Amino acid sequence: MPRRSLSGWRATALAGVAVLQIALVLASSGRAPADGLPAPRPAEDSSSQGPDVAAHQLPGTWLREQAAEGVQASRWLHLELDGAFREKVRIVGAGGAVTEQEHAGAWFYDGTNLKRKYTLMDGRPPSRLRLPFATFEIRFESRDEFVGIDHIHRHTVRYRRVPPGTGL
Repeated sequence: MPRRSLSGWRATALAGVAVLQIALVLASSGRAPADGLPAPRPAEDSSSQGPDVAAHQLPGTWLREQAAEGVQASRWLHLELDGAFREKVRIVGAGGAVTEQEHAGAWFYDGTNLKRKYTLMDGRPPSRLRLPFATFEIRFESRDEFVGIDHIHRHTVRYRRVPPGTGL
């Protein structure tokens, strides 16, 4: 019996789910998007929203900034409508040295968690033995800002929406 690639199946399923969620949100809103993207609905807290509304707000470009001990890190995360993502990381060390990395993969939202499976780490496929996967429980504070909670590593991050293509 031929062996099928489970990862290829998952990627196809994830992309299909993301497209279906977006189609459902567009159909229920009754409004056509002006720029090809669904118009975000205002929201204060994702706990009071259904998963479709939160999934509807995620596509776009998001910025996460951190600073500690003289090191500044910026992460631009671009979530595509089709379930793909790109991430650019820029780290400026205390001495001014700059390191940049670019990652890519597939994302999906399960109604509570934003999940990302990395297929490229700094332009190269990651080891099959240690496939990177990031999961954050998210809560929207506004349509342009969300907080992500990483329950595994026990830290909280904040992303804010930026204009498309910023930093990428």
